Amino acid sequence: MDNIDKRSRLKEEPFSYRVSKDNKVFIFWYEKQVMILKGKESEKFLAKVEKADTIESQLIMAKITGNFKHGNEKMNKAR
Repeated sequence: MDNIDKRSRLKEEPFSYRVSKDNKVFIFWYEKQVMILKGKESEKFLAKVEKADTIESQLIMAKITGNFKHGNEKMNKAR
């Protein structure tokens, strides 16, 4: 996990979510709605988050929203 969140951004807990009555999951990034999951996607998400701790749930939401890697990160390559 240390290798994934090198700048400890997920410790700030930028992501949150809310579940509606009809089982839709609204994902927020700094209190701004960025995604809605419904159907099987929402069920799968809720199952993963239920088992995860705070940092893991932040990572799950980061991956789902696509706010995880932007392609400009430097890769550590063994030379």
